[in-house]
Amino acid sequence: MGISVGDVNGIGIEVILKTFEDNRMLEFCTPIIFGSSKIVSFHKKALDMDIGIHGIDQLDKAVHNKLNVLHVWKESVDLDLGTPTKVSGEYAFHSLKEAVSALKNGEIDVLVTAPIDKHNMPADDFGFAGHTEYLEQELQGESLMILMTEELRVGLITGHLPLKEVAAAISEERIKKAVNIMHESLRKDFGIPRPRIAVLGLNPHCGDKGVIGKEDDEIVAPAIDRIQAKGKLVYGPYAADGFFGSGNYKNFDGVLAMYHDQGLAPFKTIAFGQGVNYTAGLNKIRTSPDHGTAFSIAGKGQADHESFREALFAALELYRTRSANAELESNRLVVRKEVKK
Repeated sequence: MGISVGDVNGIGIEVILKTFEDNRMLEFCTPIIFGSSKIVSFHKKALDMDIGIHGIDQLDKAVHNKLNVLHVWKESVDLDLGTPTKVSGEYAFHSLKEAVSALKNGEIDVLVTAPIDKHNMPADDFGFAGHTEYLEQELQGESLMILMTEELRVGLITGHLPLKEVAAAISEERIKKAVNIMHESLRKDFGIPRPRIAVLGLNPHCGDKGVIGKEDDEIVAPAIDRIQAKGKLVYGPYAADGFFGSGNYKNFDGVLAMYHDQGLAPFKTIAFGQGVNYTAGLNKIRTSPDHGTAFSIAGKGQADHESFREALFAALELYRTRSANAELESNRLVVRKEVKK
């Protein structure tokens, strides 16, 4: 399991260390932190933590039942815990870039990313709104951000987009794309044969029959009808204001929100600190905690590592389910080929 450290002045390394402070976690995976022993040791000292790390210079030197740290860099780094700096952003990108490269090359099976600060990432190398967009460029497939717990999965039809641009971005093609990615992910990554997906409306009260906007009647509803006609269990549009509070989300395997805060605000109200960000639709598994860098508490020992731990478990489960489904599908193809002969 590859782990990128995130912003080195944030809480990323803290939640990583707290997760593996419980030695039982090493029974589930062989973790490899992409960073340096020096920087991890600095955080250990600041947090007064007694946890062993195993420094390696090559991925194939990783040791099972150890918290491995791959030396992506060996030089000392000036840290100022709690303060985002140009340096902390540069090394966050360095860690991420090397981890993603290892993921692409099959040197690690899954990737869990600690939080970055997009504002101090090197602009020439990371001109993206977030991890999701960067990973889509580097990996194969088309991405969909899904925030998830065991009971709730919320995907975004538009992701990191200014609110004033959302309405113009909503199209039948974009809705179909999001539905298809979520549908395939629910089948292959979560093992749900016939997933039920809810689509939220764009406007208040789904436009109230055109009084508060026509997009839901003219774009969203017709798109859902055409998707349903092809056999997918997709329903909506649902008025977003009461959908979560009424518990209606419990009737579906996945929910697609029209824009970032429409989906993430209720998700984090329901599951903050326990949720996982999953980048669906790509050929590799990547998860992350549902929180940010939390500079205000960095280095103080106050960070809650539950979301990071859940991200780790989610990555393992997604990988196992996807692998099992791929094997099953491969066996089906062999049987079909033999029958055809």
